[in-house]
Parts: sequence; C-alpha cells; structure tokens
Amino acid sequence: MAHAKAVDAPSSLGPAKTGTGSNPWLVLLAVSLGVIMVMLDGTVVGIANPSIQADLKASLSDLQWVTSGYLLALAVFLITAGKLGDLFGHKRVFLIGVAGFALSSVGIGLSAELADIIPGLSPVGALIALRVLQGLFGALLQPAALALLRGAFPGEKLNQAMGAWGAIIGLSSAAGPIVGGLLVENASWETVFFINAPVGLVALVLGTILIKDNRAQVMGRIDWLGVLLLSGAMFSLIWTIIKAPEWGWGDSTTLTFVAVFAVLIGAFIFWQSRAAQPLVPLSLFRNLSISIGTVLMMMVAFAMFGAMFFLGFFFQGVHGLSPLEAGLRMLPMSAGMIFASPLAGMAIGKLGPKITMAAGLLITAFSMFLMSRLSIDASFIESGIPFLLLAFGMSPVFVGATEIIVGNAPVQLTGVAGGVQQSAMQVGGALGTAILGAVMAGEISDKLPGYLGPAAQAIPAPQMTALEKAAAFGAVPPGVPQQIGDAVHNAFMDGMHVAFLVSTGIAVLTAVLTLFVKAGRKTEGAPVHVG
Repeated sequence: MAHAKAVDAPSSLGPAKTGTGSNPWLVLLAVSLGVIMVMLDGTVVGIANPSIQADLKASLSDLQWVTSGYLLALAVFLITAGKLGDLFGHKRVFLIGVAGFALSSVGIGLSAELADIIPGLSPVGALIALRVLQGLFGALLQPAALALLRGAFPGEKLNQAMGAWGAIIGLSSAAGPIVGGLLVENASWETVFFINAPVGLVALVLGTILIKDNRAQVMGRIDWLGVLLLSGAMFSLIWTIIKAPEWGWGDSTTLTFVAVFAVLIGAFIFWQSRAAQPLVPLSLFRNLSISIGTVLMMMVAFAMFGAMFFLGFFFQGVHGLSPLEAGLRMLPMSAGMIFASPLAGMAIGKLGPKITMAAGLLITAFSMFLMSRLSIDASFIESGIPFLLLAFGMSPVFVGATEIIVGNAPVQLTGVAGGVQQSAMQVGGALGTAILGAVMAGEISDKLPGYLGPAAQAIPAPQMTALEKAAAFGAVPPGVPQQIGDAVHNAFMDGMHVAFLVSTGIAVLTAVLTLFVKAGRKTEGAPVHVG
C-alpha cells in the first residue's frame, strides 16, 4: 500500500491492562472450558435434531429455528457483548456468559416440563425461546474469551495460542458427536443439553481462580444509541435471511425488512463517525486485514455451516445410521482439527496468513466437491476422506481469520474485535443455512416428480407437498411404497449435492480474497498498521 493507516484506540479508554495471569497457558485452559461447552452444544444439536423432530413433532422450519434462533441472538448481541467486556472487564462478562449458558442449557432439556407449566407454550416454542436465551449468553462468553487470550499472550505467541485454541475446539467438536450419539441412543435428546451443566460448573470454578481481569483503566460509557441501531439492523438482516425462503426473496415483506436494515445500518455508521465513545470505532476497519478477515469469516461460515446442516439428516434419515453411528461418521473432521489447528498456527507464523489461508480454502473447496459426490450408501472411508480434508482446510482459515481480526485490533478494543469476528461467523452461518436450505428445497421440488415417474400424476397436491417436506429431512413417511421412498431419498441427495457444489464455489472465491490480506505483528498497545 502507498500509505499505512493506523487504527487508534479511543483516548478516553486509556491504556489497557494486558496481564490476565502469571501463566497465559492457564488462562487458555480456563477460557477454553467455557468455549468447549459451546462447541459441545453445537455439535450435539446436529446429532439430536432427528430425535427432537420425532419427539416434538417439529417441522423443518422449527428445526431451522432451533439453529437460527440461537444464531439470531448471537449475531444481534455479539458486538455489544464485546464492548461490555471492554468496559466492565472481560473476566466478569465471561463468567456471566458461562453461568447463563449452562443454566439455559438445563432449561432446554426441561422444555416439555416448562410447556406444561406455562399456558399456551408448546415444547418446541419453549425449546426455541431458550435457544435464543442461550445465544445471548453465548454472545457474552465468546468475544470475552478471545479478548482474554489476546491480553494474556504477547503478540509473537498469539499464533501459537490460536492454534492451541483451535485444537481444543477440535477436541470438543470430536467429542460432541460421540457423546451426543451415546446420549441420544441410550438416554434421550434432552441429556445432550444437560451435559453443559457440569462443564459450565468446572469452567466457572477454574475461571474464577485462574483468570485475572483485564479492562480499560478509565471506565468509559456504553453507546446506547449505537447499541439500539446496530441491534435493530442485525435483527432485520438475520430475520430476513431466516424468513425469506418462506416469504419469497422478491416478496414485499422481505424487501421491507431489507430496506429497514439498510436504513438502520446507514444510521449506525453515520452515528459511529460522530459519537464521542462509539460502540464500534470505524477506524478499526482502516486496517485492510481486519476488514478482509471479517468478510472471510462470514463467507467461510456460509459455506461450512450452511452445507453441514444437512449431514445429520443424510446419515440418519437417508443412510439409516443410528445417532452414535452418525457421530462416528463425522469424527474424522472434528478429530482432524486437533492436529490441523496447531499446524495451521505454525504455518501462519512461518508463511504468513495469505498463502496458508488460500491453501486451506482450496483444500476446503476440494473437500466440499467430494461431498457433492457422496452416494446414498457411502462407506466410512468415502465420507471420512472429505471430512478429514475439511479439517485441514478449515483450520488455517479459522485460526488465521481470528488472529487477523483480534490480533490486529488495539488491546483496548479486543472485545469489540472479538464481537466483530464472532458476529461475522454467525451472520455467515445464518445466511448459509437459509440460502442453501432454499436452494436444496428448490432442487428437491424440481427433481422429486421425475424420480416418482408416472406415479407423480396420481399423487394429490397436498400429499406431494408432504413428500417434499419429508424429503427435506431425508425421511420417508411411514407406510409408503418402496418406490416412493427411493424417490424421496434420491431427491434429498440431489438437493444436498447442489448445496455442497455451491459451497465449493464459495470456498474458491474466498481463496481469491485471501490474496489481499496483509497482517504484520505489532507491539502490544501500539497503533495497528496495515502492511
């Protein structure tokens, strides 16, 4: 670049205390336990979805809300939560997030009992409402965890810390499907949420003992107008993404919410440029790497979370596996992250983020392409190879994008930067789930009559609609002939293949974007420069 620009922290915040403990690796252990709880929850929900659908008679829309309601709450509140940590202490906000996440998880496991107590509340409604609450507490927890790591590790060690962080997340992700499968198969789907209680308790105890707080020395104030404008804008965006497949992308309601988002985000940007203590200092995005890293995180989450949403239904609905067997099928991906993440941290330290992340995204694209070729009777090896490749492809991206965003932010703004990183991930995941879900549903609707053949003419329209909805789960309604069951499964496979092909294209485009990343290490507390 011709001229490097600096990202300066607001002077009113003063210098930050960066020592969060005498041993930064103990801080990593403490904050990782809190995030392990979140990762366990995320992976076991995918395994539990078919059981939740059967037990609560949930529709595909209900199950999407189980995921999207959580993502909505996260996306709306993450940046504000990061700011709260910057102002009131990341340790305090982290511990509140851990406690709230664990308690709301227990509430989710008691959804049916709560529905019996509260008039007019269905078990599915209670589950979705508590998932939203869980998302709010998750929003408190995640940016604070990243900020505590940034404060604990010196700049030259941050890549190693992020690599170890990724390995711990990989370990918890690997354990999630196995633990979830065992619990669903031998107990009930509710127990996959109850497991967060003991993990959360240990995280609270160790966090209280091992973490020393870090925050700005001079207390600032919350930009409440900024909070209101950003929350309204994020809600309008995520709500539109979730509901647009149902309303129609060209429907007036969809367009109205898009317009509301545009007005609110415009007003937010205008206000941030004039506020004395803005919620998100716009100078943060003068750093090209932070801006590109945010877009990278959103696009990668779109490709990964959007496509992976359907794998639980493939393994259990189409492939006919038990919950435990489905969890074992996903083991190569999550277990691979245990080894891939530290390697990614070392590679980024030696080669820089540009080459490492671009290579990772090309590996990811190849993995997604292989998944688009999976057959109904795919063996463990046939599904395991692309899953293992995906672990080695995604790890450099997640480690690199996190280090680029959080590592390049001034120490005083690490909470906000962590919120930006996590918010980008959740927005991308919600976009992927909604858009790829719509693509898949459209493909199923288009291909199912062809697979049914002449029999399609004899099926009444309401029954055809019911078959299309069943095909979205990869499920076959009871009592239908074998020919119709085969048609439903084949239509599901076509839809899933298209979703993975779209994800392949997204990964390739994102690899090109990494070529513009420039991230250099800097001294703690100094302005952050581009290039």
